[in-house]
Amino acid sequence: MSEQKDLLTTNRKALTVNLDESKYGTFAEIGAGQEVARVFFHAGGASGTVAKTISAYDMTFSDAIYGKSARYVSQERLSLMLDHEFQLLNERLANQRGDHTQFFVFADTVSARNFKGTNESHGWMGVRFQCEAGGEPSEIVMHVRMWDKENVLQQEALGIVGTNMVYGAFYYRNDPQKFIQSLLDNLSHDRIEVDMLELRGPEFAHVDNRLTSLSLVQWGLTNAVMFGPKGDVLQPSEVLYKKAILVERGSFRPVTHVNVDMLNCAASQFVQEPIVKGKNIVVLMEITMHNLLASGELDAADFLSRVDLLGDIGFTVLISNYSEFYRLTSYFRRYTKEMIGVAMGINNLLEIFNEKYYENLEGGILESFGRLFRNSVKLYVYPMRQEAFDHYLATGEQPTATPNTNAFAAGVLINAKNVQVVDHLRNLYAHLLENHYIDCIVGFDASILHIFSRDVLRRINERDETWEKMVPESVAKAIKTRHLFGYESQSS
Repeated sequence: MSEQKDLLTTNRKALTVNLDESKYGTFAEIGAGQEVARVFFHAGGASGTVAKTISAYDMTFSDAIYGKSARYVSQERLSLMLDHEFQLLNERLANQRGDHTQFFVFADTVSARNFKGTNESHGWMGVRFQCEAGGEPSEIVMHVRMWDKENVLQQEALGIVGTNMVYGAFYYRNDPQKFIQSLLDNLSHDRIEVDMLELRGPEFAHVDNRLTSLSLVQWGLTNAVMFGPKGDVLQPSEVLYKKAILVERGSFRPVTHVNVDMLNCAASQFVQEPIVKGKNIVVLMEITMHNLLASGELDAADFLSRVDLLGDIGFTVLISNYSEFYRLTSYFRRYTKEMIGVAMGINNLLEIFNEKYYENLEGGILESFGRLFRNSVKLYVYPMRQEAFDHYLATGEQPTATPNTNAFAAGVLINAKNVQVVDHLRNLYAHLLENHYIDCIVGFDASILHIFSRDVLRRINERDETWEKMVPESVAKAIKTRHLFGYESQSS
């Protein structure tokens, strides 16, 4: 693929499409995205490809053509554009060349950096295309963010990524991974971010868009993607915009009673915060790519199992590339100024105070805490039994209980108030605790503190049916029905 990248400049990709006599279509662009059509005209031979270009820049003209929508830079607006222009192509050209032409429409609606630099620089892009003359069309839709500081550079980047999208739809559609990697050909990650991508229609009937989205994170096109409870791919900015956010990080392999209890208890406290009352709230379960790659390589089936199970019990899932919590909260700050709550166990709390993670920061752990706790961020900490805590300190790993489910049922509870951090950070910890940047989770179910995901997995693999009592009922049913995490019934 590297050799192809050297050969296929943006101009060459556009020219290749232009010289392909079987492809013919429309470029419809609102806002700064008009650069895409320019690339195809500049490459030469555009008369063989371009049926029409249109720039509905004025809102009144745009509404008259495509109908009204709540937001001009939105997926809804993009869909209206694709529908309208593809219908026109068929109405006007099907009789003339529909029997030998694969029609397509490329559309985008984009807001590039304004003169004052005060707006959000982002856009929606889509291409609807036939894979054979007269066939049912398929569609690729994506959301992009532009990070260049100058408007003209953003426009240039849009022209490149749009051309990559059109070319990839035609020539890489049978290889989604290759298509995804090609989106940033002749670009860099610090210029364009692709944070939502969906492949739809008959050509992509075999594609699971959750895996497509995961690949965006895996290949560095974005640092986070999101899925709804029904497994649908969500656009993070639309979900998080101006919302108060509560998030729990975990492996959820599988999700247990403790994971659910932790988030429910934290949510009960979160909604009582004075600055949260009356606000719209988003509750998320988050898994890091580091966790997904813990075994050395990505296991797609394992990933989908975790997302499915969290969705089965009604949770929205975030997959991120943010190992450090301060980077995760900074990501949320792109979209909201409201309060952010983070629910976590004692082990994650101690990891936050591990200075080895901040060696790359000039200000070390103090700089990381300055970033983490600025602008109304609070940590809600779930307790751990003393025995489990001692095991974690000794091994650095989540405990695996013995077959006795009460192995950690006795003993002292370690919580946010009595946990001990290293000596030279104790005053810093005391400051954070006293000023309620860190709070104990209350109202938890003490009878389930012996449950750990690793223990559940072990029992599943050993065909020990006691694991079923350690996870929500719907989760146990799904694991058994779908044979997840190596489950085999006793009768098999």
